[in-house]
Amino acid sequence: MHDKMRRCAVVAGCCLVAAGCASGPSLPDEAHLETPSVRQQCVPFARRESGIAIHGDAWTWWEQAAGRYRRSSQPATGAVMVLDDYAGPFRAHLAVVRAVTGPRTIRVDQANWLDAGRLYLDDPVEDESPDNDWSLVRVFNLATGAWGARTYHVKGFIGPGPASDPATTAVSN
Repeated sequence: MHDKMRRCAVVAGCCLVAAGCASGPSLPDEAHLETPSVRQQCVPFARRESGIAIHGDAWTWWEQAAGRYRRSSQPATGAVMVLDDYAGPFRAHLAVVRAVTGPRTIRVDQANWLDAGRLYLDDPVEDESPDNDWSLVRVFNLATGAWGARTYHVKGFIGPGPASDPATTAVSN
């Protein structure tokens, strides 16, 4: 009987540890979803929030930024993250980096994530790239309270600021 109780205690302890690992990141109080009265899109939202004056579809932003805005493979607060090939070759998604919270974690503000027209604010994003180079990310889904099942290719980060130094704007994407 004593061994049976001990095994139950061990199993219960393992379940608690596993539940703690699966709970996802601790979200700041600011992380939340907003459902505006008018459906939002990522391009005008990113332009408004970042101050980067690029127009046109999200998939065109990376090339349009060349020579005009700083382009980088690393995130910076205020930069626009360009998710490339989001839903096909001529589809991309834009999100504005709110904060760099660690070497492989950032928080973003974005509109129309997962085509719902809502705002995802202070949303966690993790670098999933094998080389720790921010070329592949996973996004936390505030609607479900869990990490998304997919990973997304990152074309790069636009801004903040102008493309003043070619050495800081060069990226291999």
